[in-house]
Amino acid sequence: MSPTTHGLTGYLLLHDPHANHGTAFPAADRRALGIEGLLPPAVDTLDLQIARVHTQMEALNSDLQKYLFLSDLQARNETLFYAVVMSDAATYMPLVYTPTVGEACQKFDHIFRASRGMYLPVTAKGRLKELLTNWPQKDVGFIVVTDGERILGLGDLGVNGMGIPVGKLALYTACAGVPPQLTLPITLDVGTNNQGLLEDPLYLGLRQNRVRGAEYDAFIDEFVQAVQEMFPKCCLQWEDFANINAVPILTRYRDRICTYNDDIQGTAAVALAGVLGALRITKQKLTEQRFLFLGGGSAATGIAELISEAMAMDGISLDAGRAQNWLFDINGLMVTSRTDLADFQKPFAHDHAPMNSFAAAIEAIRPTAIIGVSTVPKLFNQQVIEAMARVNERPIIFPYSNPTSRSECTAEEAYKWSDGRAIFASGSPFPPLEIGGRKFIPGQGNNVYIFPAMGMAVLATEAARVTEEMFIVAAKAVAEQVTDASLASGLIYPPQSQILDASLRVAAKVAAHVFDKGLARVKRPDDIEAHIRATAYRPQYVEAG
Repeated sequence: MSPTTHGLTGYLLLHDPHANHGTAFPAADRRALGIEGLLPPAVDTLDLQIARVHTQMEALNSDLQKYLFLSDLQARNETLFYAVVMSDAATYMPLVYTPTVGEACQKFDHIFRASRGMYLPVTAKGRLKELLTNWPQKDVGFIVVTDGERILGLGDLGVNGMGIPVGKLALYTACAGVPPQLTLPITLDVGTNNQGLLEDPLYLGLRQNRVRGAEYDAFIDEFVQAVQEMFPKCCLQWEDFANINAVPILTRYRDRICTYNDDIQGTAAVALAGVLGALRITKQKLTEQRFLFLGGGSAATGIAELISEAMAMDGISLDAGRAQNWLFDINGLMVTSRTDLADFQKPFAHDHAPMNSFAAAIEAIRPTAIIGVSTVPKLFNQQVIEAMARVNERPIIFPYSNPTSRSECTAEEAYKWSDGRAIFASGSPFPPLEIGGRKFIPGQGNNVYIFPAMGMAVLATEAARVTEEMFIVAAKAVAEQVTDASLASGLIYPPQSQILDASLRVAAKVAAHVFDKGLARVKRPDDIEAHIRATAYRPQYVEAG
């Protein structure tokens, strides 16, 4: 349920997003709360308010306008915002997060209206704990933090990247019932190397180049320590950090605090869930698959590593699993003779002749699946798709780069060039389509199937750590929920219209694993799923008194 009026009355009550009910305040309460005359006399139900918002949204001409409308709604009536989003998750998720959030981040400083979350600039180093004390909620359970350097596939957007933590945490609540008052979006402003932003008079961040090296590491350390002191039960999710920082940060803290990187681990889990869903169609085993990735960054290696660990859980060695995962980047196939590989890439460099053609690599390696995390559009061209269709009866084709403008191919291209045989999922949504009289429903390998459920599982268990096994459990729980009817249409993820129920089921499976492994800091309930469903936030008004 939503919070009560927090003791607020009168004009202030109507301008507090956590306490405001708007036109739904009962007539009897209006006089007692000092808001009589400040609202039109009619009293709405929450359902009627939702219907009014739907009507207002239909009158808007662009997704960015709808994004801004929803942001304003969240800023004035939080309960109604979540009631609207949860009333039709499949429609509203793309407006609250990808792909619309990409455009919103690009234009953030030009469309800025009201501040949400916290901005911690590197100029405040030494005082980060002091700044965190300014946040009004003292029982924060989840922080999503970015430094804005690698926002989706759009690059360095500096503080304009704040749209990502804000959107992610909205989905924690809308998709898995994590209470919104427990969430805090944060942007670490360490500068930007985007010259266009530095020269833009409307840019809202520090006008300096990015801090690197020891100064950056010390700033991150101070931030982590401040969070631990202020919010000791908090789970810290790292979001959209560049590879040079994302991997070292995760390595440094993953065994010390409750933390994870959604770009690395959440993306990996949703990709594994898609693979497991696809294998329900092909009737093959995970250990029989070969994967070729387009892109060699932290997302690619994160997916490859999680797939390898899942293979190891199915009976082969971890090294054997890694041998079935291949990476291809701007310099070609990652082979052991290359001298430009980072340490995190080397486990997936294999003894093979160098190759500079992705299509040729498909012919040589004969992968059962290709996964695009390059952020470069159209690289899964006709030659690539046709090569996959030649070496596979049902080629698995996952162009996961976000937003839609960065997707390695469209759903139509994958289906058309494979004669309708592709098992397809993308990072951003594509609409249903018909080719040759057959209807296809493209899947979206959206991390929303993973991170909200992970958040609810952590909340229910007060987990001390987030482990790789937890993500494998989550991936399997997602894949298990895909119906045979969905598989028949090529859909390998649960329908987004049922995301809340799906997330709570995934959270229950992950929570059970946390209890089994002794990572929980609370007593195990008799019925974990019932406990989670009882804990989940529901957007409802609580009457005063």
